[in-house]
Amino acid sequence: MKKVNLLLFGLFVTLASFAQQPVITFETKTHDFGVVKEEAEKATYVFSFTNTGKAPLVINRVQASCGCTTPTWTKEPIEPGKKGTVTVVYSTANRPGAFTKSITVYSNAAEEQVVLMIKGEVTPKTVAAN
Repeated sequence: MKKVNLLLFGLFVTLASFAQQPVITFETKTHDFGVVKEEAEKATYVFSFTNTGKAPLVINRVQASCGCTTPTWTKEPIEPGKKGTVTVVYSTANRPGAFTKSITVYSNAAEEQVVLMIKGEVTPKTVAAN
């Protein structure tokens, strides 16, 4: 009987802790830049999210799949119901052609890792004829 009570207590504590976790909810997880000129040198998109959980959300780090993509993000804790952002800058310089890049967001949310995607096509610089 003691084992059953202990098991039920453990289950209750576990469920209660999950109920108090933050939840990161992005408005969109993919952005298509479409066609971007190489001369632009960079393409920027802001991913917005809301903490739909019951505890403060902290983004621990954000990692891009390559050095051509630079992320910045909301550093302070995001209270339940509040919004934050992950801004992604893709360098188009010297990168003509199609691209697809991933950005992984690590946080204390119930879903600890969220993968965001950017894609598009960079048109090469036009070379002036002499």
